[in-house]
Amino acid sequence: MGRKDGGLFINPKRFGSLQKPCMKDMILFLNCMATSQGDKEACAKQKELLVACMESQSKKNRKSWGSVNYQLQRLSRGRK
Repeated sequence: MGRKDGGLFINPKRFGSLQKPCMKDMILFLNCMATSQGDKEACAKQKELLVACMESQSKKNRKSWGSVNYQLQRLSRGRK
């Protein structure tokens, strides 16, 4: 389960915080819920925006290229 010496490796957990496309919409929704004491009807617009953003980010709409480490392994094989 270890890595080979000299191989390229990137920790994907380190870069997980770089891309958060729906964070703005989620903060707006949570702020609305906090100011309206949990009234769902008052925050319907923010909820719709958040749901639309989350649906657009779903994995079924994107083509997977595999992990970063898989791509690095492919590059190192071509170098040899």
